[in-house]
Amino acid sequence: MHRPPLRLHASEWFTADESTLNVALVYPMQGPAGIFGPTCEACARLAAAEINKAGGVLGKELRLLEVDGGADPQQVADEVEALVATGAVQGVTGWHISSVRQAVAPRIAHRVPYVYTALYEGGERTEGVYMTSETPAWQLLPAMRLLAEARGVRRWFVVGNNYVWPRRTARAARRYARDCRGRVCGEAYLPLGTDDFTDILRRIERADADGVLMLLVGSDAVRFNRAFAAAGLDQRCLRLSTLMDESMLLASGPEATTDLYSTAGFFASLADQNTLDFHGRYAGRYGLDAPVPGSLGESCYEGVRLLAALIERARTLDVAAIGAAAENVAYEGPRGLLSLHGRHVRQRIYLAQADGLDFTVLAQLRAPHELL
Repeated sequence: MHRPPLRLHASEWFTADESTLNVALVYPMQGPAGIFGPTCEACARLAAAEINKAGGVLGKELRLLEVDGGADPQQVADEVEALVATGAVQGVTGWHISSVRQAVAPRIAHRVPYVYTALYEGGERTEGVYMTSETPAWQLLPAMRLLAEARGVRRWFVVGNNYVWPRRTARAARRYARDCRGRVCGEAYLPLGTDDFTDILRRIERADADGVLMLLVGSDAVRFNRAFAAAGLDQRCLRLSTLMDESMLLASGPEATTDLYSTAGFFASLADQNTLDFHGRYAGRYGLDAPVPGSLGESCYEGVRLLAALIERARTLDVAAIGAAAENVAYEGPRGLLSLHGRHVRQRIYLAQADGLDFTVLAQLRAPHELL
């Protein structure tokens, strides 16, 4: 039976005592990314429950306070900064788009540890910020290389939302395409919440692209998938997304996922022991009818785990001390035994192909240095 997560009122947080460690969980409750918000919350709460069952963090109960990461970035930053400034939370984690991270990080990272769980464009250097997910060099480059070799993709068309992650990722994709003896033959950037792709589909067809790199968020990608298939482009052009999970496949529908590829550090269909154990614990807590925990939601489990491991290793909440101890931090979860390198988690990354409403994992991708 599905048990709804505990939700606390603000007054309960401001009266929290020394026995609790309060963490802001920033994830999308609205907007295009809201489609996978429920799994973000469920996975994060599963991690917190497991940590508390094992004794908590520094002997304290870990409690999560939800913040809507789908709101305007400055609004999110205002809310998170207020929670930090008043002492209501002692850490921040969660999945939210890069424009939210860029608004939040400068205002709180020097005060509390901040674990960012979304795949992103790379280059984050703010002290006190730690990243659990994929970057283009480790995720996109090897995927494009494999598809160039296996499918002969040479002409890429980039379709993305109009903000920092898609634009900077596309900049990297231009280099990667040249490295694969191809090129980016067109680019289009659309506002978050776009639902009409007619002109873009015409441009893709005119460009004679054989691969489309999708850098669209959540429901925008769902609508694009449907429009792409309805235009018949799925019969002549494959799609590759670095942000596509099972919830988005389900919303797209099986008729809209032909020749669609995704690359990520976690897929629900992975059959290794870590993934199977995670599914068992997830189903045990939420029931068999709970949303499938894809890579985007599962990243929030990783975020809570890493935040707890950082604090436990340093034995303090001091941001500088946590930073000094970070390179010696390791933790185990659904993605296996992971450690930090330059405040980024290093992990295995996979290429998968959509099969109706599920993913078939095709290969573990080679790390960037292995491609040289």
